[in-house]
Amino acid sequence: ARNIVVINDEAHHAWRVPPQSKIKGVAKDEIDEATKWLGGCDRIHQARGILSCFDFSATPFTPSVRKSRGETLFNWIISDFGLNDAIESGLVKTPRFVIRDDGKLTKEYKNRFYHIYKDSEVKENLGRKATPEEPLPDLVINGYYLLGKDWLETAKAWKKAGFSTPPVMITVANRTETSARIKYAFDRHQINIDELCDSELTLQVDSKVLNAADSQESDNAIKSKLSKSDRSSITSVKRKISKKEQGEFLRQIVDTVGQVGKPGERIQQVISVGMLSEGWDAKTVTHIMGLRAFSSQLLCEQVVGRGLRRTAYEVNPETGLLDPEYVNIFGVPFSFLPHESGEDIPPPPPTPKTEIKPVYEKKEYEIKWPNIIRIDRVSSSVLKLAIERLETLELNAKELTVLTALAPDVSQISFIDWEILDNRFRLQKIIFETAREIFHRLLPNWKGKKESLLSQLIVLVEAFINSDKIKINPSFLAEDELKRRTIIGLNMTKIYQYLLPAFFIESQQSSVPIFDRDRPILSTTDLPIWYASKTCQYTQKSHINYCTLDGPWEGSPGWELDRNPNVKAWAKSDRLGFEIFYIFKGVVCKYRPDYLIKLSNGSFLILETKERDSDRDIIKRNYLDEWVKTVNQYRGFGQWQRAVSRKAADLSQILAQASLTINN
Repeated sequence: ARNIVVINDEAHHAWRVPPQSKIKGVAKDEIDEATKWLGGCDRIHQARGILSCFDFSATPFTPSVRKSRGETLFNWIISDFGLNDAIESGLVKTPRFVIRDDGKLTKEYKNRFYHIYKDSEVKENLGRKATPEEPLPDLVINGYYLLGKDWLETAKAWKKAGFSTPPVMITVANRTETSARIKYAFDRHQINIDELCDSELTLQVDSKVLNAADSQESDNAIKSKLSKSDRSSITSVKRKISKKEQGEFLRQIVDTVGQVGKPGERIQQVISVGMLSEGWDAKTVTHIMGLRAFSSQLLCEQVVGRGLRRTAYEVNPETGLLDPEYVNIFGVPFSFLPHESGEDIPPPPPTPKTEIKPVYEKKEYEIKWPNIIRIDRVSSSVLKLAIERLETLELNAKELTVLTALAPDVSQISFIDWEILDNRFRLQKIIFETAREIFHRLLPNWKGKKESLLSQLIVLVEAFINSDKIKINPSFLAEDELKRRTIIGLNMTKIYQYLLPAFFIESQQSSVPIFDRDRPILSTTDLPIWYASKTCQYTQKSHINYCTLDGPWEGSPGWELDRNPNVKAWAKSDRLGFEIFYIFKGVVCKYRPDYLIKLSNGSFLILETKERDSDRDIIKRNYLDEWVKTVNQYRGFGQWQRAVSRKAADLSQILAQASLTINN
């Protein structure tokens, strides 16, 4: 063959320099490697003739430590189709920051996720030698949790859509010790996303291991460069291999992530030190976590680029365009985010929506309820707390190490950032942690189910913490609920030792509610902010700012609930999370009643608005009756009842009757 056309992919690895030249920041062996291919092209040209040689590169310049690239750009550049163009045209995925989460994040907290490694606490923590057992910084744990929650939603959607391989989350870490700590944290479920904590589906990759495989070193040499976690990553894939194959097989796993029928098919998380190889063609990367320094946008592009390859290139017949695909990013300060529209005309205004959220100033209208996932009928042991036998527990702020470290005397406690401490000592966390410690001491003598013991402990501990048995000194700290809660959180061991002797166990037959392990008690405060397109009306007696309407306000239950003297607080059960599980035709379903009402006498009413009943409605109500009966027998959550409103006119009578029923 003659008159050959040569295409050099990743051409920044093949460039010509004068013999014996030196380039600052580039090793001699890299220069030698870069010139070898061009030397080969010279010989091919002499023998056969090369018509043209086209270089393709995302980084068309000589590698250098210089911050300015102007002097090192290849001078034969004739066309530029940059990353922005690729994103806007849909040829690659669109990078974006994840916004789905379960908690309330301040603006400052979001900024910390933008470049996690830059945070002073994280940089110092991850920038040092450490053993795998050392815990990761809270910011990193929280970042993985939020990104992992979004990954989990994606995994569920992919599985439902029939994808045979899972979405992949990749981490680019700064050093080997950091990658080992990350894998250790996932293997031991320290990041509370169980589906991501399967060690068999997590691959920890270190550049030293891949280099050993690529250089075809001996089996023993490769084996010596594999850390324990590296070896477990290889052997976790269910295929028996000899030691001789291990180095090459690791490379195969890395190179075939997301490919059906290949060694990397089932991998759903890759933890990498340094950069994954250029040309890595995994199409299933949907989430990226950056835990290293990013001194330039080039580094950001290189990391983000590992997740930009699309899963499909089929054109949508309705639009004539590729459907958008996304990769969600934490910790990579990537700033080349394009707008979604290529139109020159302004986009149409969005449909007006109302922000629905709990209002801090209306905290007095908060409603709490037990988060029950099922009800077991068992011969159970009942836990009792002889709270009347307990003397008042005095908690002295002067004795707290954290406070004295932050202020020279108690009078200056006001300088402490209580809001930051409050993130560590939320009431439900204090209750759960205290109950968990007592749980392990009482378990040997407990005859019933473990879940029952824990759920009863949670109720009793909460009752104690909210009682007048705790005295805070100095007293002015107790006047502020946030400060009181923080002081209690800093004395959990003392509370645990104080409460333990006062517990005793009785046996009886009962229906036992099984609470959600992570969130045993829910509240209107937990409502995530959402936006309603329906007509809304501002509420008076509800912790939630607006109520969505299906008709005129004057004819809605909300109008009557706001003005009725028997109602102390109410909330429409719209995305509140108040759910009752029931079985209909063999399928487990969720029942979400229409309204939660706290009556003026302190009891609770679950209200449903329904003109006529279907078979499903009757089944729902049977399960609701069981829920109400169980909660009332269990105690600790107040008295509950339920009612059905067939029309707006009967609601006033229902509320009056409900108040009388509880009073009687």
